Amino acid sequence: MNAPVMNQDIISNWEQRHGRLFGHEVVKLNHRLRETGLFSREAVGRLVERCPPHEFGLEAMDDNPNNPHRLYGIRGDASGLDVIDAIEKGRIWMNIRRVMDWAPEYRKLLDEVFAEFQSRMPGFNTFKRNLGVLVSSPNANVFYHADIQGQSLWQIEGVKKVYLYPRSEAFISGDQVEKILLRETDESMRYEPWFDEYADVIDLQPGEMVTWPLYAPHRVHNHDCLNISVTMEHWSRETWNSYAVHYGNGVLRRTIGWNNASTAPKGLHVYPKAAAAFLWKKMGKQIAGDVVTKRDFKIDASSPDGRVALK
Repeated sequence: MNAPVMNQDIISNWEQRHGRLFGHEVVKLNHRLRETGLFSREAVGRLVERCPPHEFGLEAMDDNPNNPHRLYGIRGDASGLDVIDAIEKGRIWMNIRRVMDWAPEYRKLLDEVFAEFQSRMPGFNTFKRNLGVLVSSPNANVFYHADIQGQSLWQIEGVKKVYLYPRSEAFISGDQVEKILLRETDESMRYEPWFDEYADVIDLQPGEMVTWPLYAPHRVHNHDCLNISVTMEHWSRETWNSYAVHYGNGVLRRTIGWNNASTAPKGLHVYPKAAAAFLWKKMGKQIAGDVVTKRDFKIDASSPDGRVALK
């Protein structure tokens, strides 16, 4: 399938001020991704069936509300549309990862999006871009966490309530960032209800996207409807420098007890910290990412909650 040629800008309400805010503040914009036809239920159903197994993720919450552990699932022989119907019934999240690597029409769209951003923000050069598709159940939650690269969330169907918290020590400490980068913990963090008093809260509607500052914590609650969303990630020189500095700080803190190190993404200190990060990985010190070996359920669109347990 060839990606439709967009005759209009993908971002429909861009203003000059957005270029100064992008990546540094919360920015909500309007988009035309739905007009491409690449993210309808039928198109996403076809993506499910094309997706390589290692790029396909299914998660659910245990039926016991006191058990916070995630359950991991398989598609089985369900069709793509059956998977979406099952998700609409239950408490299930589907993540179709790195779509641009195996579906060329989505690669073309991703390149168009960032070409448009670059034309509006001279000097905004990105690499290691990523596009994923999320389908999640009514009332599903994504818990308080932070991401390690530039991130944006594009809503296609349904409504999400997105809570975006300040990028400050009160909400995410430098030590927490280091632990996430060194894989000593996952991206989730301790959350307290009073955090919400300081959050930007956005009901993200179809045709809207939002982006936020690097490492800014956030959480998401779906409204009572199926949600189809697109995530886009990117690295730039600034985000890479920030990664290297925080990672290098973590290495130096763990090896020589060096504290109170600068986290500025510019300056001569970036290079020795990047070298420390490289050596730490080269020596095999970084904790390997989790590999899911146990599968707990299989999709079953005829089941009341869209899934059946696997023995």
